[in-house]
Amino acid sequence: VCIVGSGPAGFYTAQQLIKVFPVWVMLESISTLGPFSTSVHSGVFDIPAVDIYERLPVPFGLVRFGVAPDHPEVKNVINTFTQTARQSRCSFYGNVDVGTDVSVEELRQAYHAVVLSYGAEGNRTMGVPGEDLAGVHAAKDFVGWYNGLPSCRQLRPDLSSETAVILGQGNVALDVARVLLSPLDILKMTDITQPALEALAESQVRRVLIVGRRGPVQVACTVKEVREMVNLPNARPEMVGADFEGVAEALKDLPRPRKRLTELMLKTALEVPGEKEQQRRSEASHAWGFRFFRSPVEILADPERSRTAGIRLAVNRLEGSGEGARAVLTGEVEDVTCGLVISSIGYKSLPIDPSLPFDSRKAIVLNNMGRVQRAAGLYCSGWLKTGPTGVIATTMNNSFDTARSLVEDMDLGTLDVSVVKPGSQSVAALLEKRGVKPVTFSDWEKIDRVELSRGEAVGKPREKLSVTDHNGHRQEMAL
Repeated sequence: VCIVGSGPAGFYTAQQLIKVFPVWVMLESISTLGPFSTSVHSGVFDIPAVDIYERLPVPFGLVRFGVAPDHPEVKNVINTFTQTARQSRCSFYGNVDVGTDVSVEELRQAYHAVVLSYGAEGNRTMGVPGEDLAGVHAAKDFVGWYNGLPSCRQLRPDLSSETAVILGQGNVALDVARVLLSPLDILKMTDITQPALEALAESQVRRVLIVGRRGPVQVACTVKEVREMVNLPNARPEMVGADFEGVAEALKDLPRPRKRLTELMLKTALEVPGEKEQQRRSEASHAWGFRFFRSPVEILADPERSRTAGIRLAVNRLEGSGEGARAVLTGEVEDVTCGLVISSIGYKSLPIDPSLPFDSRKAIVLNNMGRVQRAAGLYCSGWLKTGPTGVIATTMNNSFDTARSLVEDMDLGTLDVSVVKPGSQSVAALLEKRGVKPVTFSDWEKIDRVELSRGEAVGKPREKLSVTDHNGHRQEMAL
Protein backbone atom coordinates (compact mmCIF):
# COMPACT_ATOMS: atom_id res chain seq x y z
CA VAL A 1 0.00 0.00 0.00
CA CYS A 2 1.18 3.53 -0.63
CA ILE A 3 -0.11 6.63 1.14
CA VAL A 4 0.09 10.12 -0.38
CA GLY A 5 0.63 12.71 2.36
CA SER A 6 2.42 12.47 5.70
CA GLY A 7 0.18 14.58 7.90
CA PRO A 8 -2.04 13.11 10.64
CA ALA A 9 -4.37 11.40 8.13
CA GLY A 10 -1.49 9.69 6.34
CA PHE A 11 0.27 8.52 9.48
CA TYR A 12 -2.87 7.34 11.25
CA THR A 13 -3.86 5.35 8.14
CA ALA A 14 -0.37 3.81 8.04
CA GLN A 15 -0.46 3.06 11.77
CA GLN A 16 -3.75 1.17 11.49
CA LEU A 17 -2.69 -0.78 8.37
CA ILE A 18 0.57 -1.91 9.97
CA LYS A 19 -1.35 -2.93 13.08
CA VAL A 20 -3.86 -5.15 11.23
CA PHE A 21 -1.74 -6.49 8.36
CA PRO A 22 0.14 -9.20 10.35
CA VAL A 23 -3.19 -10.66 11.50
CA TRP A 24 -4.52 -10.61 7.96
CA VAL A 25 -1.41 -12.35 6.58
CA MET A 26 -1.57 -15.00 9.31
CA LEU A 27 -5.23 -15.76 8.58
CA GLU A 28 -4.63 -15.95 4.84
CA SER A 29 -1.63 -18.25 5.27
CA ILE A 30 -3.85 -20.88 6.91
CA SER A 31 -5.69 -21.58 3.63
CA THR A 32 -3.40 -22.86 0.87
CA LEU A 33 -1.19 -19.82 1.00
CA GLY A 34 -4.19 -17.62 0.12
CA PRO A 35 -3.75 -14.63 -2.19
CA PHE A 36 -0.06 -14.34 -1.27
CA SER A 37 0.79 -17.62 -3.05
CA THR A 38 2.40 -15.79 -5.97
CA SER A 39 4.70 -13.83 -3.70
CA VAL A 40 6.12 -16.67 -1.61
CA HIS A 41 9.89 -17.11 -1.70
CA SER A 42 11.50 -20.16 -0.06
CA GLY A 43 8.31 -20.77 1.91
CA VAL A 44 8.27 -17.27 3.47
CA PHE A 45 5.46 -14.76 2.90
CA ASP A 46 6.18 -11.21 1.72
CA ILE A 47 4.93 -9.09 4.61
CA PRO A 48 2.74 -6.21 3.36
CA ALA A 49 4.53 -2.87 3.26
CA VAL A 50 3.26 0.69 3.65
CA ASP A 51 5.09 3.47 1.81
CA ILE A 52 4.35 7.13 2.54
CA TYR A 53 5.04 9.79 -0.13
CA GLU A 54 5.23 13.47 0.84
CA ARG A 55 5.61 16.57 -1.36
CA LEU A 56 7.74 18.39 1.23
CA PRO A 57 11.18 17.16 2.30
CA VAL A 58 9.94 16.86 5.89
CA PRO A 59 7.03 14.87 7.40
CA PHE A 60 4.02 15.56 9.67
CA GLY A 61 2.04 18.08 7.59
CA LEU A 62 -0.18 20.41 9.62
CA VAL A 63 1.21 19.12 12.92
CA ARG A 64 4.50 20.76 11.95
CA PHE A 65 3.18 23.64 9.82
CA GLY A 66 -0.33 24.33 11.16
CA VAL A 67 -0.29 23.94 14.96
CA ALA A 68 0.36 27.20 16.82
CA PRO A 69 3.95 27.53 18.13
CA ASP A 70 2.69 28.09 21.68
CA HIS A 71 0.75 24.79 21.64
CA PRO A 72 3.66 22.33 21.83
CA GLU A 73 1.54 19.70 23.60
CA VAL A 74 -0.53 19.22 20.41
CA LYS A 75 2.68 18.31 18.56
CA ASN A 76 3.38 15.38 20.90
CA VAL A 77 1.51 13.20 18.42
CA ILE A 78 4.71 13.37 16.33
CA ASN A 79 6.20 10.82 18.76
CA THR A 80 3.50 8.30 17.74
CA PHE A 81 4.04 9.04 14.05
CA THR A 82 7.80 8.55 14.48
CA GLN A 83 7.23 5.10 15.98
CA THR A 84 5.13 4.20 12.93
CA ALA A 85 7.76 5.53 10.50
CA ARG A 86 10.49 3.51 12.20
CA GLN A 87 8.62 0.24 11.70
CA SER A 88 10.48 -2.08 9.34
CA ARG A 89 7.41 -2.34 7.11
CA CYS A 90 6.93 1.43 6.77
CA SER A 91 9.00 3.68 4.49
CA PHE A 92 8.88 7.47 4.10
CA TYR A 93 9.75 9.20 0.82
CA GLY A 94 9.76 12.99 1.20
CA ASN A 95 10.48 15.52 -1.55
CA VAL A 96 8.19 13.60 -3.94
CA ASP A 97 5.35 15.64 -5.45
CA VAL A 98 2.63 13.19 -6.47
CA GLY A 99 0.85 14.60 -9.51
CA THR A 100 4.09 16.18 -10.77
CA ASP A 101 7.05 13.89 -10.06
CA VAL A 102 4.96 10.74 -10.31
CA SER A 103 1.31 10.33 -11.30
CA VAL A 104 -1.49 8.70 -9.32
CA GLU A 105 -1.86 6.17 -12.15
CA GLU A 106 1.83 5.22 -11.92
CA LEU A 107 1.37 4.64 -8.19
CA ARG A 108 -1.68 2.47 -8.87
CA GLN A 109 0.40 0.38 -11.27
CA ALA A 110 3.11 -0.05 -8.62
CA TYR A 111 0.92 -0.82 -5.56
CA HIS A 112 -2.07 -2.97 -4.73
CA ALA A 113 -3.73 0.04 -3.06
CA VAL A 114 -3.18 3.80 -3.01
CA VAL A 115 -4.53 5.99 -0.17
CA LEU A 116 -4.77 9.74 -0.86
CA SER A 117 -4.27 11.66 2.40
CA TYR A 118 -2.72 14.90 1.21
CA GLY A 119 -5.09 17.21 3.06
CA ALA A 120 -6.34 20.67 2.13
CA GLU A 121 -3.72 23.06 0.82
CA GLY A 122 -6.06 25.46 -0.97
CA ASN A 123 -7.70 28.59 0.48
CA ARG A 124 -11.39 29.41 0.39
CA THR A 125 -11.81 32.89 -1.08
CA MET A 126 -14.08 35.62 0.30
CA GLY A 127 -15.33 36.62 -3.14
CA VAL A 128 -15.34 40.36 -2.38
CA PRO A 129 -13.73 43.31 -4.19
CA GLY A 130 -10.23 44.18 -3.00
CA GLU A 131 -9.27 40.77 -1.57
CA ASP A 132 -6.20 40.76 -3.84
CA LEU A 133 -4.85 43.99 -2.31
CA ALA A 134 -1.53 44.01 -0.43
CA GLY A 135 -2.27 43.52 3.26
CA VAL A 136 -4.85 40.76 2.72
CA HIS A 137 -3.72 37.20 3.54
CA ALA A 138 -5.31 33.80 3.93
CA ALA A 139 -4.91 32.47 7.47
CA LYS A 140 -3.34 29.28 6.07
CA ASP A 141 -0.56 31.36 4.49
CA PHE A 142 -0.06 33.52 7.58
CA VAL A 143 0.14 30.42 9.80
CA GLY A 144 2.52 28.84 7.28
CA TRP A 145 4.68 31.97 7.43
CA TYR A 146 5.23 31.88 11.19
CA ASN A 147 5.55 28.08 11.17
CA GLY A 148 8.16 27.89 8.40
CA LEU A 149 6.10 26.37 5.57
CA PRO A 150 8.42 26.62 2.54
CA SER A 151 5.77 28.07 0.19
CA CYS A 152 5.03 30.88 2.68
CA ARG A 153 8.53 31.95 3.65
CA GLN A 154 8.41 34.98 1.30
CA LEU A 155 5.08 36.28 2.65
CA ARG A 156 6.42 39.44 4.36
CA PRO A 157 3.14 40.58 5.99
CA ASP A 158 2.95 44.32 6.66
CA LEU A 159 2.47 44.72 10.41
CA SER A 160 2.79 48.50 10.44
CA SER A 161 -0.89 49.31 11.10
CA GLU A 162 -2.49 49.51 14.53
CA THR A 163 -5.57 47.37 13.78
CA ALA A 164 -5.79 43.91 12.22
CA VAL A 165 -9.08 42.26 11.26
CA ILE A 166 -9.44 38.48 11.18
CA LEU A 167 -12.45 37.10 9.30
CA GLY A 168 -13.67 33.85 10.85
CA GLN A 169 -13.99 32.77 14.47
CA GLY A 170 -12.54 29.26 14.54
CA ASN A 171 -9.49 28.09 16.47
CA VAL A 172 -7.13 29.04 13.63
CA ALA A 173 -8.42 32.63 13.77
CA LEU A 174 -7.70 32.70 17.52
CA ASP A 175 -4.23 31.21 16.96
CA VAL A 176 -3.45 34.05 14.55
CA ALA A 177 -4.81 36.68 16.96
CA ARG A 178 -2.77 35.24 19.82
CA VAL A 179 0.45 35.22 17.79
CA LEU A 180 -0.14 38.83 16.67
CA LEU A 181 -0.67 40.01 20.27
CA SER A 182 1.54 37.69 22.37
CA PRO A 183 4.48 39.27 24.22
CA LEU A 184 7.73 38.53 22.45
CA ASP A 185 9.16 36.83 25.56
CA ILE A 186 6.49 34.13 25.21
CA LEU A 187 7.03 33.61 21.48
CA LYS A 188 10.81 33.43 21.92
CA MET A 189 10.34 30.20 23.88
CA THR A 190 8.46 28.48 21.02
CA ASP A 191 9.50 27.00 17.68
CA ILE A 192 8.20 30.03 15.74
CA THR A 193 10.59 30.85 12.91
CA GLN A 194 13.26 33.50 13.38
CA PRO A 195 12.08 35.71 10.45
CA ALA A 196 8.55 35.75 11.93
CA LEU A 197 9.92 36.54 15.38
CA GLU A 198 11.92 39.46 13.99
CA ALA A 199 8.90 40.81 12.08
CA LEU A 200 6.65 40.53 15.16
CA ALA A 201 9.28 42.35 17.24
CA GLU A 202 8.74 45.37 14.94
CA SER A 203 4.96 44.95 14.72
CA GLN A 204 2.74 47.98 15.30
CA VAL A 205 -0.43 45.88 15.61
CA ARG A 206 -2.09 46.75 18.93
CA ARG A 207 -5.71 45.73 18.29
CA VAL A 208 -7.19 42.61 16.69
CA LEU A 209 -10.87 42.21 15.79
CA ILE A 210 -12.13 38.66 15.21
CA VAL A 211 -15.18 38.91 12.96
CA GLY A 212 -17.99 36.38 12.42
CA ARG A 213 -21.20 36.48 10.36
CA ARG A 214 -23.34 34.90 13.12
CA GLY A 215 -23.58 35.33 16.90
CA PRO A 216 -21.90 34.18 20.12
CA VAL A 217 -23.94 30.94 20.24
CA GLN A 218 -22.65 29.91 16.78
CA VAL A 219 -18.97 30.79 17.25
CA ALA A 220 -16.71 28.01 15.89
CA CYS A 221 -13.80 28.09 18.38
CA THR A 222 -13.44 26.09 21.60
CA VAL A 223 -13.36 27.24 25.23
CA LYS A 224 -9.62 26.56 25.66
CA GLU A 225 -8.68 29.00 22.89
CA VAL A 226 -11.03 31.73 24.18
CA ARG A 227 -9.65 31.31 27.72
CA GLU A 228 -6.12 31.77 26.33
CA MET A 229 -7.22 35.04 24.72
CA VAL A 230 -8.92 36.25 27.91
CA ASN A 231 -5.76 35.55 29.93
CA LEU A 232 -3.28 36.78 27.31
CA PRO A 233 -0.66 38.99 29.04
CA ASN A 234 -0.73 42.69 28.16
CA ALA A 235 -4.01 42.33 26.22
CA ARG A 236 -7.54 43.31 27.26
CA PRO A 237 -10.82 42.06 25.78
CA GLU A 238 -13.08 44.62 24.07
CA MET A 239 -16.54 43.21 23.35
CA VAL A 240 -19.79 44.84 22.23
CA GLY A 241 -22.41 44.26 24.93
CA ALA A 242 -25.30 44.50 22.46
CA ASP A 243 -23.97 41.42 20.63
CA PHE A 244 -24.94 39.32 23.66
CA GLU A 245 -28.61 40.32 23.95
CA GLY A 246 -30.74 37.26 24.70
CA VAL A 247 -27.70 34.97 24.99
CA ALA A 248 -28.05 34.39 28.76
CA GLU A 249 -31.60 33.13 28.22
CA ALA A 250 -30.41 30.67 25.56
CA LEU A 251 -27.80 29.06 27.86
CA LYS A 252 -30.13 26.46 29.40
CA ASP A 253 -30.74 24.79 26.02
CA LEU A 254 -27.09 24.54 24.98
CA PRO A 255 -25.02 21.33 25.13
CA ARG A 256 -22.34 21.40 27.85
CA PRO A 257 -19.23 22.32 25.77
CA ARG A 258 -21.13 25.09 23.97
CA LYS A 259 -22.62 26.28 27.28
CA ARG A 260 -19.17 26.58 28.93
CA LEU A 261 -17.83 28.51 25.95
CA THR A 262 -20.80 30.89 25.85
CA GLU A 263 -20.68 31.48 29.61
CA LEU A 264 -17.01 32.45 29.34
CA MET A 265 -17.74 34.95 26.53
CA LEU A 266 -20.71 36.38 28.44
CA LYS A 267 -18.64 36.83 31.58
CA THR A 268 -15.80 38.47 29.61
CA ALA A 269 -18.17 40.81 27.78
CA LEU A 270 -20.65 41.83 30.46
CA GLU A 271 -19.32 41.21 33.99
CA VAL A 272 -17.41 43.93 35.81
CA PRO A 273 -13.99 42.36 36.54
CA GLY A 274 -12.43 42.26 39.97
CA GLU A 275 -9.94 44.91 41.06
CA LYS A 276 -6.86 42.89 40.07
CA GLU A 277 -8.23 42.07 36.63
CA GLN A 278 -9.39 45.66 36.14
CA GLN A 279 -5.89 46.89 36.83
CA ARG A 280 -4.40 44.32 34.45
CA ARG A 281 -6.74 45.43 31.69
CA SER A 282 -6.13 49.13 32.27
CA GLU A 283 -2.36 48.61 31.99
CA ALA A 284 -2.58 46.47 28.83
CA SER A 285 -1.27 48.12 25.67
CA HIS A 286 -2.98 45.59 23.34
CA ALA A 287 -6.65 44.74 22.81
CA TRP A 288 -8.76 42.12 21.07
CA GLY A 289 -12.43 41.44 20.64
CA PHE A 290 -15.04 39.38 18.86
CA ARG A 291 -17.29 41.24 16.43
CA PHE A 292 -20.46 39.28 15.71
CA PHE A 293 -23.17 39.59 13.04
CA ARG A 294 -20.74 40.95 10.44
CA SER A 295 -19.80 39.79 6.90
CA PRO A 296 -17.12 41.23 4.59
CA VAL A 297 -18.45 43.30 1.68
CA GLU A 298 -15.28 44.94 0.38
CA ILE A 299 -11.63 45.47 1.26
CA LEU A 300 -11.04 49.21 1.13
CA ALA A 301 -7.91 50.52 -0.56
CA ASP A 302 -5.70 53.49 0.28
CA PRO A 303 -5.84 56.56 -2.05
CA GLU A 304 -3.17 55.07 -4.33
CA ARG A 305 -5.18 51.82 -4.47
CA SER A 306 -1.98 49.94 -3.71
CA ARG A 307 -2.79 48.41 -0.35
CA THR A 308 -5.41 47.77 2.33
CA ALA A 309 -6.73 50.74 4.29
CA GLY A 310 -9.85 49.20 5.80
CA ILE A 311 -12.73 46.77 5.43
CA ARG A 312 -16.45 47.31 4.83
CA LEU A 313 -18.64 44.94 6.84
CA ALA A 314 -22.30 44.16 6.28
CA VAL A 315 -24.39 44.08 9.45
CA ASN A 316 -26.41 40.85 9.79
CA ARG A 317 -29.31 39.57 11.84
CA LEU A 318 -30.07 35.93 12.59
CA GLU A 319 -33.01 33.91 11.37
CA GLY A 320 -33.62 30.81 13.47
CA SER A 321 -31.69 29.78 16.54
CA GLY A 322 -28.89 27.52 17.72
CA GLU A 323 -26.47 25.82 15.30
CA GLY A 324 -28.94 26.14 12.42
CA ALA A 325 -29.35 29.93 12.66
CA ARG A 326 -28.80 31.75 9.37
CA ALA A 327 -27.16 35.17 8.89
CA VAL A 328 -29.37 37.56 6.90
CA LEU A 329 -28.27 40.98 5.63
CA THR A 330 -29.93 44.02 7.21
CA GLY A 331 -28.79 46.50 4.54
CA GLU A 332 -26.55 48.34 7.01
CA VAL A 333 -22.77 48.49 6.60
CA GLU A 334 -19.89 49.72 8.74
CA ASP A 335 -16.30 50.54 7.83
CA VAL A 336 -13.33 49.54 9.98
CA THR A 337 -9.92 51.17 9.45
CA CYS A 338 -7.17 48.55 9.32
CA GLY A 339 -4.01 47.72 7.40
CA LEU A 340 -4.07 43.94 7.77
CA VAL A 341 -6.93 41.57 6.91
CA ILE A 342 -6.56 37.83 7.48
CA SER A 343 -9.20 35.54 6.03
CA SER A 344 -9.74 32.49 8.23
CA ILE A 345 -12.85 31.12 6.51
CA GLY A 346 -11.52 27.64 5.78
CA TYR A 347 -9.12 25.46 3.85
CA LYS A 348 -10.06 23.36 0.83
CA SER A 349 -8.59 20.30 -0.86
CA LEU A 350 -7.44 20.42 -4.48
CA PRO A 351 -7.42 17.59 -7.04
CA ILE A 352 -3.87 16.42 -7.83
CA ASP A 353 -4.95 14.32 -10.81
CA PRO A 354 -7.63 15.01 -13.45
CA SER A 355 -8.83 11.39 -13.22
CA LEU A 356 -9.98 11.79 -9.60
CA PRO A 357 -13.76 11.98 -9.05
CA PHE A 358 -13.61 15.35 -7.30
CA ASP A 359 -16.52 17.35 -5.89
CA SER A 360 -15.32 20.92 -6.39
CA ARG A 361 -18.20 22.39 -4.34
CA LYS A 362 -17.44 20.31 -1.23
CA ALA A 363 -13.70 20.13 -2.15
CA ILE A 364 -13.49 16.39 -1.44
CA VAL A 365 -12.79 13.23 -3.41
CA LEU A 366 -16.08 11.37 -3.88
CA ASN A 367 -15.90 8.31 -1.67
CA ASN A 368 -17.80 5.74 0.33
CA MET A 369 -16.17 5.09 3.73
CA GLY A 370 -12.83 6.06 2.19
CA ARG A 371 -13.26 4.00 -1.01
CA VAL A 372 -12.86 6.38 -3.96
CA GLN A 373 -15.84 6.06 -6.29
CA ARG A 374 -15.33 4.13 -9.52
CA ALA A 375 -11.64 3.47 -8.77
CA ALA A 376 -10.88 0.03 -7.33
CA GLY A 377 -7.76 0.06 -5.14
CA LEU A 378 -7.92 3.83 -4.62
CA TYR A 379 -8.83 5.22 -1.18
CA CYS A 380 -8.77 8.53 0.68
CA SER A 381 -8.58 9.68 4.30
CA GLY A 382 -8.45 12.90 6.29
CA TRP A 383 -9.72 16.24 5.02
CA LEU A 384 -9.62 15.06 1.41
CA LYS A 385 -12.27 12.52 2.46
CA THR A 386 -14.45 14.64 4.76
CA GLY A 387 -13.61 18.30 4.17
CA PRO A 388 -11.57 20.42 6.63
CA THR A 389 -13.45 19.71 9.84
CA GLY A 390 -12.62 18.51 13.33
CA VAL A 391 -9.42 18.18 15.32
CA ILE A 392 -6.57 15.65 15.15
CA ALA A 393 -8.63 13.04 17.02
CA THR A 394 -11.38 13.37 14.38
CA THR A 395 -8.81 12.77 11.64
CA MET A 396 -7.47 9.75 13.53
CA ASN A 397 -10.88 8.08 13.64
CA ASN A 398 -11.70 8.75 10.00
CA SER A 399 -8.27 7.47 8.93
CA PHE A 400 -8.73 4.28 10.96
CA ASP A 401 -12.08 3.83 9.16
CA THR A 402 -10.39 4.10 5.76
CA ALA A 403 -7.76 1.54 6.79
CA ARG A 404 -10.55 -0.81 7.90
CA SER A 405 -12.31 -0.37 4.54
CA LEU A 406 -9.09 -1.32 2.74
CA VAL A 407 -8.51 -4.44 4.85
CA GLU A 408 -12.17 -5.42 4.48
CA ASP A 409 -11.77 -5.23 0.69
CA MET A 410 -8.75 -7.53 0.94
CA ASP A 411 -10.78 -9.97 3.05
CA LEU A 412 -13.65 -9.96 0.56
CA GLY A 413 -11.36 -10.22 -2.45
CA THR A 414 -12.64 -6.98 -4.00
CA LEU A 415 -9.08 -5.68 -3.67
CA ASP A 416 -6.99 -8.08 -5.72
CA VAL A 417 -3.64 -8.77 -4.05
CA SER A 418 -2.91 -11.98 -5.94
CA VAL A 419 -0.59 -10.29 -8.45
CA VAL A 420 2.92 -9.26 -7.44
CA LYS A 421 3.38 -5.49 -7.45
CA PRO A 422 6.83 -3.83 -7.48
CA GLY A 423 5.94 -1.03 -5.04
CA SER A 424 8.65 1.51 -4.26
CA GLN A 425 11.15 -0.31 -6.48
CA SER A 426 9.50 0.84 -9.71
CA VAL A 427 8.67 4.30 -8.31
CA ALA A 428 12.31 4.80 -7.28
CA ALA A 429 13.40 4.03 -10.86
CA LEU A 430 10.90 6.58 -12.24
CA LEU A 431 12.04 9.26 -9.79
CA GLU A 432 15.71 8.67 -10.54
CA LYS A 433 15.01 9.01 -14.25
CA ARG A 434 13.22 12.30 -13.53
CA GLY A 435 15.98 13.71 -11.35
CA VAL A 436 14.00 13.59 -8.10
CA LYS A 437 15.91 12.60 -4.96
CA PRO A 438 13.58 11.33 -2.22
CA VAL A 439 14.24 12.06 1.45
CA THR A 440 14.10 9.01 3.71
CA PHE A 441 12.96 9.07 7.34
CA SER A 442 16.57 8.68 8.51
CA ASP A 443 17.39 11.78 6.39
CA TRP A 444 14.58 13.61 8.21
CA GLU A 445 16.00 12.52 11.55
CA LYS A 446 19.28 14.21 10.62
CA ILE A 447 17.37 17.42 9.83
CA ASP A 448 15.47 16.98 13.12
CA ARG A 449 18.71 16.74 15.12
CA VAL A 450 20.09 19.89 13.47
CA GLU A 451 16.89 21.82 14.17
CA LEU A 452 16.84 20.76 17.82
CA SER A 453 20.50 21.71 18.18
CA ARG A 454 19.96 25.11 16.56
CA GLY A 455 16.97 25.72 18.84
CA GLU A 456 18.90 24.76 21.97
CA ALA A 457 21.59 27.28 21.06
CA VAL A 458 19.07 30.14 21.21
CA GLY A 459 16.87 28.84 24.06
CA LYS A 460 14.06 27.52 21.83
CA PRO A 461 12.72 23.95 21.50
CA ARG A 462 13.60 23.98 17.79
CA GLU A 463 14.82 26.33 15.05
CA LYS A 464 13.38 25.06 11.77
CA LEU A 465 15.51 24.82 8.68
CA SER A 466 14.14 26.61 5.67
CA VAL A 467 13.58 24.30 2.71
CA THR A 468 12.19 25.46 -0.60
CA ASP A 469 12.37 22.96 -3.43
CA HIS A 470 14.36 19.95 -4.59
CA ASN A 471 17.56 22.00 -5.00
CA GLY A 472 17.00 24.02 -1.83
CA HIS A 473 16.50 20.80 0.05
CA ARG A 474 19.78 19.32 -1.17
CA GLN A 475 21.62 22.38 0.15
CA GLU A 476 20.03 21.82 3.59
CA MET A 477 20.86 18.13 3.50
CA ALA A 478 24.48 19.01 2.80
CA LEU A 479 24.39 20.93 6.07
